[in-house]
Amino acid sequence: MKDYIVKATAYEGKVLAMGVLSTQTVQKAKEIHNLTPTTCAALGRSLTAVAMMRSMMKGGKDKVTLVIKGDGPIGNIIAVSNYLGIVKGYVGNHTVDLPLSRKGKLDVGRAVGKKGYLTVIKDIGLKEPYIGTVELQTGEIGEDIAYYFYASEQVPSAVGLGVLVGKEGNVLASGGFIIQLLPNIEEEVVSKLEESLKNISSVTELLKQEYLPEDILKHILGEKEVNILEKLDLKYECDCSQERFETAIIALGKKEIEKLIAEGQPVEAVCHFCGKKHLISEERLKELLRIAEK
Repeated sequence: MKDYIVKATAYEGKVLAMGVLSTQTVQKAKEIHNLTPTTCAALGRSLTAVAMMRSMMKGGKDKVTLVIKGDGPIGNIIAVSNYLGIVKGYVGNHTVDLPLSRKGKLDVGRAVGKKGYLTVIKDIGLKEPYIGTVELQTGEIGEDIAYYFYASEQVPSAVGLGVLVGKEGNVLASGGFIIQLLPNIEEEVVSKLEESLKNISSVTELLKQEYLPEDILKHILGEKEVNILEKLDLKYECDCSQERFETAIIALGKKEIEKLIAEGQPVEAVCHFCGKKHLISEERLKELLRIAEK
């Protein structure tokens, strides 16, 4: 089954809900970056979350970047969605593989660390992007994103993210949900949702039972309450290009380009998101220098 995102409302539009199936997307990230089970779970959760965050934005050219900088061994986690339903990302140290936690689960919290920051960058076409930063709470990513929504955007939210990795290291299932409470919601509805969320063991448990995004949302919100608004395809895809890397070279300025030319070697740029190599010859560097001088 192809990956997809579901957008929905509930309780007469006073609850915004997102659900996502991201198994193939996270598997592709695992293959591109040669991820261990621990780093696969960390990046997979981040990609799943950023996909839902991007689908909340209204503009066709809107972009969102999730940056997690903790004190754990994994280093930085970057997850980006420049286009609706398309994500990419990478981790600082893809070789980290920790023993299972006391609960018998992949120890993402320890890999990320509890001290550090989570930053969300939203570019909606204005002169400056919106940047919101909060301190990490647990390093488990889902809880940290929920805290970001509450502290930075003042929107009470529940975030569930899960990546199930098999013994062979492949992604068996991946997905998640975001539930947001909008203004003027009744207290009795809030209490009902809180109780429902308490009774969910984990996203991975629901995925094991072959719950689809719609099923997860109905399980939490009540089958009769969920109003599906839209379904969007999801995939991992990098939009890097030779042109983008050359633009970055031009942005370095005349002096830096002259230094590169003086080395007498082609410049090789490797994309962090997909591993693709872009080679810029010495002759092309001279052409870029002429452009930079204009």
